[in-house]
Amino acid sequence: MPAPNEITPQQLLRLIGTPDCPAIIDISIDPDFAADPFLIPGAFRHPHTDIPGLLDRLDGRRCVIICQQGIKLSQGLTAWLRSEGIAAEYLSGGMYGWRDTPGAPRIPAAALPDPVGGSTLWVTRHRPKIDRIACPWLIRRFVDPAARFLFVSPAEVAGVADRYGATPFDVEDVFWSHRGDRCTFDTMLEEFSLQTEALTRMAAIIRGADTNRHDLAPQSAGLLALSVGLSRQYRDDTAQLGAGMVLFDALYRWARDGVDEGHDWPTGSK
Repeated sequence: MPAPNEITPQQLLRLIGTPDCPAIIDISIDPDFAADPFLIPGAFRHPHTDIPGLLDRLDGRRCVIICQQGIKLSQGLTAWLRSEGIAAEYLSGGMYGWRDTPGAPRIPAAALPDPVGGSTLWVTRHRPKIDRIACPWLIRRFVDPAARFLFVSPAEVAGVADRYGATPFDVEDVFWSHRGDRCTFDTMLEEFSLQTEALTRMAAIIRGADTNRHDLAPQSAGLLALSVGLSRQYRDDTAQLGAGMVLFDALYRWARDGVDEGHDWPTGSK
């Protein structure tokens, strides 16, 4: 019988990418992580010995604790956190169990930019439309939930990146940008090894909307319309990103669970 504070890889996989996903903490010891340097999407590393620091970082949030095999490290820390009133669970089987789960993506740790002040910091052009909302959504839901985004004048992106240590994206001549006929969202899926069925389905829609090729997916025209509407509704780019997160959350759930559902009127006509 599963322990009451245990979560399976399949259960966690259903939560990742959604607003309800708990904090995911990888406490694998350094030699184990060095031998297999990958992260579960959205996870951050933290030493198992720094419990006060982890409590501060969690700030009361529900969490899932991961070690290499899901035995003493993760179960012990989970029990400790629960004694502190934190809704903590450990991942059954640990990273080994996740690695053996079909369809469970793992992010190469080397792909993540260096953090600035505890989280990744990104910079792009102001007045975002499609790619510059889709990419932050992807990063916050699958890479770094605490990521911060700076929207500045196009001519100042490089300078701001240099002065503040931010990672530029969706501008010309940088690593995180369009490649050929693919947009920046595609680049991030490739580099972060996040080419799941749902995200790949989303990528075609985003690419079609972002590059004005609505033949790629019938939903691209609708995404363009909604994205333009959002940009007209908000003058503040950060507020627009907040609203856009909800839009892409809905698109993700459709891409993952709802592609076969239709709608018609009148109801019960067949």
